Amino acid sequence: MMRPIVEYSDFRQYMRDYYEERKRCSVFSWREFSKLAGFTSSSYMKVVCDGKSKLSRVGVERTGQAMGLVGFEMEYFRAMVEFGQSETEFKKKAAYENMLAIAKAHKVRVMEGDLFEFYDSWHNPVVRELAPLMPGATPGDMGKMCCPEVTAADVQKSLSFLTRAGLLKKAGNDAFVQAEASIVGTPDATRLALRGMHGQMSRLATSAVELPVDERHFSGITMGLSRRSYERIASLIDEFRRQVIAVAAEDKDIDQVYRLNMQLFPLSRKVKECENEKA
Repeated sequence: MMRPIVEYSDFRQYMRDYYEERKRCSVFSWREFSKLAGFTSSSYMKVVCDGKSKLSRVGVERTGQAMGLVGFEMEYFRAMVEFGQSETEFKKKAAYENMLAIAKAHKVRVMEGDLFEFYDSWHNPVVRELAPLMPGATPGDMGKMCCPEVTAADVQKSLSFLTRAGLLKKAGNDAFVQAEASIVGTPDATRLALRGMHGQMSRLATSAVELPVDERHFSGITMGLSRRSYERIASLIDEFRRQVIAVAAEDKDIDQVYRLNMQLFPLSRKVKECENEKA
């Protein structure tokens, strides 16, 4: 049986699951699915699900009706398509927030709702690491330990969210341990949620340059690369990141919270593109 629509954030996955469910229960084909939605192309629904075409506003309505969506489910489907097809961060975030609002209004929890809230503030991952190190500490105590300092109210807000989301759990009075739970989501949602966090952490890194050299480690390389070399280096960074996580996981004597930023980004346009513009 299919999950409720509000447990999806990828409209294509929802359409694909709908198709598979119909096919499992009866004779159903992409041709019939496309016909139900009023499209002349017999494979149009499959093309959309494969990400090779988009749904127009009219197409969204037809597709929703073909899947029997009404009321808030249709409203949610519209927002989900907007989220999946928008090309700007502003529009995507607005669409996702609309999805969360629709689900909340109907007392249904969106599976990935915690994803955005966790990455909405740099306080959350820091407090999650810091709280287990300070049993018995007040939110004010924890806030003073953050760099830069955080208010007691902001720490309390993070603690309340982290415990509700299952990322921290109580271990006595004013003591916490990290729960095994982690926040995961579809790649599209995860990328969007992380984008804001990367921006916040980059700004914190800028101020950290002023710290004594024995308390921070900064290095960088400016280099020319081909696409092939870029992909090789990106792969090396991914592997290094996994190794760093393994080292941190083995540490039994933690006494401070750190942030490691790994960044590889262009500082110029592609030379060949500029040459083509001149031609």
